[in-house]
Amino acid sequence: MLKAFPFPSLVYPPSVSAPRYVVKMSAIATKNTGIAAASLGVKPPAHPTYDLKGVIQLALSEDAGDLGDVTCKATIPVDMEVEAHFLAKEDGIIAGIALAEMVFNEVDPTLKVDWSRKDGDKIHKGLQFGKVHGKAHSIVVAERVVLNFMQRMSGIATLTKAMADAAHPAYILETRKTAPGLRLVDKWAVLIGGGQNHRMGLFDMVMIKDNHISIAGGVTNALKSVDQYLASNNIQMGVEVETRTLEEVNEALDYASQSKTSLTRIMLDNMVVPLPHGDIDVTMLKEAVELISGRFETEASGNVTLETVHKIGQTGVMYISSGALTHSVKALDISLKIDTELALEVSRRTKRG
Repeated sequence: MLKAFPFPSLVYPPSVSAPRYVVKMSAIATKNTGIAAASLGVKPPAHPTYDLKGVIQLALSEDAGDLGDVTCKATIPVDMEVEAHFLAKEDGIIAGIALAEMVFNEVDPTLKVDWSRKDGDKIHKGLQFGKVHGKAHSIVVAERVVLNFMQRMSGIATLTKAMADAAHPAYILETRKTAPGLRLVDKWAVLIGGGQNHRMGLFDMVMIKDNHISIAGGVTNALKSVDQYLASNNIQMGVEVETRTLEEVNEALDYASQSKTSLTRIMLDNMVVPLPHGDIDVTMLKEAVELISGRFETEASGNVTLETVHKIGQTGVMYISSGALTHSVKALDISLKIDTELALEVSRRTKRG
């Protein structure tokens, strides 16, 4: 259970009222956010209990603490207005523009935000791709939360784009290896980068993994139990089973040929064998794909990197999943600067812009 946090009134200039926020995990909140429809070019994935607005409020609340931004209070007149510019410090795919607008709107609905790029567009080092105008206090309060979301999402989108292009004709998927509390945000970034979403959580797809199989006593027993459970509870959803050997692939196929089953996808786990000098052997994976022969969707996992994904994608497998898209992401360097000339000068000096 998440605790409710009041957002301190000291964070806001006197002219902006400070609402009390209740942070809860409930139905996704993306309506009435004050953002332009164009900024939602790639909509966030659906989740029955995730409150995106609540996540934003929690991020702002943890930054504000109990006193708000004491530095802003000390240095910035409450009625001063400025214009700040978003500056790319490296090349990549921009993501989080729609979410940034939600953050700005949450802090101060009077802020005006304009973009020259949209989520999913390429940006290059030194590019000014957006600006926000309004009360200086509000902009600086929102700055770090906005950048934290945008930098992480852009890093995910940038790696996803590279992986998705290399994996073609296979589709690239992320996994549940996301930052705690940021499941929807991380998976949204994958969509922006041109990937597809795997299951959102434990609730929207049956995924029979190695531990389930071991406890159930084998692939056949696990599949039979799942089919019985879904039928008895009148549930219809996708079912994926993890296989680690060609024998387990054949076991799944034999069961499906003799029984009415909800099985939709077979995962081929660690059938990509690493070789010296960074190469891989995909012989086993190709053989598994040929055994399945289009009867079910196929998914490769294990030993998936930017260097190996192209060769994996040429095996005929339909999907390739990679936890690295979200669990090992490198944030894309982005800044928000009021004095852009000085910021560019410093960036050139440090070779970061």
